[in-house]
Amino acid sequence: MSAFDPIAFHERAVRTPSHEDVTEMRDVLVETLEEHETEPEVDDAGNVLASRGEGDTHLVLNTHIDTVPPHVPYSRDDDVVSGRGSCDAKGPLASLLDAFLACEPGNGRVTLAVTPDEETTSTGAAALDFDADGYVVGEPTGLDVCTAARGRFEGVVSVSGVAAHAAEPQSGVNAVAALEGLLAAVRSFDGTHGPGEHAQLGGPTLTVTTVEGGEATNQVPAECRFTLDRRSVPPETAEGFRAELDEHLRSHAPDGASVEFALRDRPTPHLEAWATDPDAPLVGRLVEESGGETRPFTAATEASYFAADAPTVVFGPGVLADEEGAVAHAEREYVRLPEVEAAGDAVRRTIDALLG
Repeated sequence: MSAFDPIAFHERAVRTPSHEDVTEMRDVLVETLEEHETEPEVDDAGNVLASRGEGDTHLVLNTHIDTVPPHVPYSRDDDVVSGRGSCDAKGPLASLLDAFLACEPGNGRVTLAVTPDEETTSTGAAALDFDADGYVVGEPTGLDVCTAARGRFEGVVSVSGVAAHAAEPQSGVNAVAALEGLLAAVRSFDGTHGPGEHAQLGGPTLTVTTVEGGEATNQVPAECRFTLDRRSVPPETAEGFRAELDEHLRSHAPDGASVEFALRDRPTPHLEAWATDPDAPLVGRLVEESGGETRPFTAATEASYFAADAPTVVFGPGVLADEEGAVAHAEREYVRLPEVEAAGDAVRRTIDALLG
């Protein structure tokens, strides 16, 4: 059996489209694990799972194989690889796979758990249920060790009034005009009902992103809807936010109008905010081995599903954005190969130090 080559695996992974269907990419991963004397399984939710070691202390390495569309072809310029998934998250996948296959978990157990749909509904991650002592979630962090992230909720405010002829506006209730007071209420919400400042993440945000309303240009509109994007911080929960904001907006509705706020339906739990103690041993060791800084992650991830169970960090090669603009999810997505190798080495040394 030849030694695992993370750079060769990364090339194969980026060349394999997984923006519409992850089947081919999942087969690549399973085949690679089997070639290196592990016994992977694919569970009913499409997760690829493999374990090494038998001790009591249990670390989980998690990332995902799906990517956003469209597929961007693989290209390489010296040590820089471009293409869809190069940093989000096939770079982190190559690093974690390298660490998993090379580590020596003498006094513990390491599980590799790779999910199929992080970019959409996270049904794979929602189905996972581990008794773990720590999680490393692979995402592009520039080798920084991220110990917290905001949650993301999305919902719609529905405003109902009474339709009337625009020549007699006083005979109806204008749902669009109600926006004036309701948008002011959105701006005042966190001052009276929000969770306040978080030590690692700062304050939450609440942003209006779309507005729809009105049926005809000569009619007082009876209906209006606007969408809100919430980036939450602990201890706010999805249901707590929904209930508080719904009550707050109802109290600011004009006479004759009704208001309701509802979160958009998801087949899986919302990605809520999370935070890990920066002094946790997993954090300290990975910072020492990677040379990175401790900071929050700026995007929502499946770490949200794990952090309530055990110390959780987000870590990996690549960046979400650089000085020129977006990298992950962009046409110019890229990763630097020395970072892919360095991330794998850092995770492997961390596992050996904590479990060896």
